[in-house]
Amino acid sequence: MNDNIALDIVSKIFTNVFETNNTFTLDDILDKFAFDVKLPNQVNDTTTNEITWADSINSGKFITNQNMQKRDETIGWMLPKKEINDLQELIKIWNSINLTTTERLINSLNVIKSDTIYGCQNVYRCSNCNNSKNIVFCDSCGNSEYILASQRSGSCNFCIRCDDSTNCSNSYSVIYSNKVSNSLFIQDCFDLYECMFCSHIASKRFCIANMQFEEAEYYEIKKLIIDWILAS
Repeated sequence: MNDNIALDIVSKIFTNVFETNNTFTLDDILDKFAFDVKLPNQVNDTTTNEITWADSINSGKFITNQNMQKRDETIGWMLPKKEINDLQELIKIWNSINLTTTERLINSLNVIKSDTIYGCQNVYRCSNCNNSKNIVFCDSCGNSEYILASQRSGSCNFCIRCDDSTNCSNSYSVIYSNKVSNSLFIQDCFDLYECMFCSHIASKRFCIANMQFEEAEYYEIKKLIIDWILAS
């Protein structure tokens, strides 16, 4: 995984959601689409000073999962027993070995700039994701493929800014919804296909702002909305 592969993933997502190629850089995408997603932060391994990525930065002291395992396999983490005279001394000893482990990747491949990733493949700067492939700038997502800037969602494919939702595809800005496809700006909806700016409705097609449109006029407006999203 590297920046170019991440951009290839983004381009495939853009093609499915917006029917156009991506022209943004990864920094542009982070600012425009993932600005509110909880992502790993860049820190330094306390033992080597190398750059690493962590979900939590509260401790201020870090070690990569790889370096933690190296020490475990060589000198180990046990310390010789010594007399402890007071609590302050005990805390000092604990602080010497109490490093926050970073880049925790379990059964995952091609992952960079990420932390707490389980059973995933092709992951770029994501946090707390599982059983997913080809994901960029995501937090707490699972069982999904080709998703970008999404949070707390599952079983989604080719989505951008899909939050607290499930079973969504080819959509942009979907919040707290289920079974939404080919749609833009949806909140608290179920079973929508080709809808935009809709909330609290179910089993509809070609609706805009909860109003029913003819298919042809719907697609005319959708093109204008996509141009607006990508330009704004």
